Amino acid sequence: MEKMYFIAPCHFGLEAVLKREITDLGYEVSSVEDGRVTFVGDEAALCRANIFLRTAERILLKIGSFHAETFEELFQGTRNLPWEAYIPEDGKFWVAKAASVKSKLFSPSDIQSIMKKAIVERLKSVYHIQWFAESGASFPLRVFLMKDEVVVGLDTTGESLHKRGYRKLTAKAPIAENLAAALIMLTPWRRERILVDPFCGSGTFPIEAAMMAAHMAPGMNRSFLAEDWGHLISRKSWYRAVDEADSMVDLDVETDIQGYDIDDKMVAIARENARLAGVEEMIHFQRRDVGQLSHPKKYGFLITNPPYGERLEDKEALPALYRALGERYAALDSWSMYVISAYEQAEEHIGRKADKNRKIYNGMMKAYFYQFMGPKPPYRENRR
Repeated sequence: MEKMYFIAPCHFGLEAVLKREITDLGYEVSSVEDGRVTFVGDEAALCRANIFLRTAERILLKIGSFHAETFEELFQGTRNLPWEAYIPEDGKFWVAKAASVKSKLFSPSDIQSIMKKAIVERLKSVYHIQWFAESGASFPLRVFLMKDEVVVGLDTTGESLHKRGYRKLTAKAPIAENLAAALIMLTPWRRERILVDPFCGSGTFPIEAAMMAAHMAPGMNRSFLAEDWGHLISRKSWYRAVDEADSMVDLDVETDIQGYDIDDKMVAIARENARLAGVEEMIHFQRRDVGQLSHPKKYGFLITNPPYGERLEDKEALPALYRALGERYAALDSWSMYVISAYEQAEEHIGRKADKNRKIYNGMMKAYFYQFMGPKPPYRENRR
């Protein structure tokens, strides 16, 4: 099984960022669809993708695809896939998630049930047993139906890749780590440039930026389901990927990354999360109201996720809060600002229209990534 196809789901609207990440890792992208990127690799790619990709939600090993408009076609198509090449006799397997778009089969629970039965029937005939103990490693399946085309993948990751392992404590409405990383990657920010988050909450933006600056792989300190798949993925492949990640870390890099929050408790949480991530020395966290935002240097970046006003009582404070953000941004010299917000009057109260905005789904909530572009620094400063 040298050549494998992998499916990497991601946030809608951020497929191009993930595609670039996969290409930079050295793998060929075979297709890009809404919310997912498919690429080609070997067993080393499975390990490296899980450990190094910042913007993916998980890595699925593609088992196959087929056309199905009826449950009988779904059953037969599933049964015809070579499950014995992936799931051992004692494997624990189930259809963890089924998603259907513009397809005749649309009931997730029915799709899951029928596919499970089909896999059991296939493995019964191969292993010559009538009952499966399912006492071994886990093999959760994820299924996508798009216009009656069924794509089946094994989840190699387990807990979503946004769970880096450092965020033990969170704010009320934290931004997912992989979304924060993707949004930073949509900006021209580089580690020699200033980055400030005036609504840092649990510290996700500053921590993800610091990890990027230190070349710290997001998955290097967590485990993955496929580590237990010894018949498919050798331990050596995992060791090599972790050793590669370890060798790249540079904690001596000089950075100017700052996170502010008006809540002392959140500042303490952000500091603890940065400590758990191993980047506490690279970030300055401070209790500070957005109205006190200032910085003496030029050409910095504000990258932030301000309150949206999900609760009615919070909405009253939003105009003043966004006005303060806009005023303090205008007072900074030659800075750029990037704001993700579901607040529809964000631009109005910031006091200027964004140079660009991009629709992003933060969980199930539709938001916009407002991009206010500052001037580029002189060539020499840009090359510092």
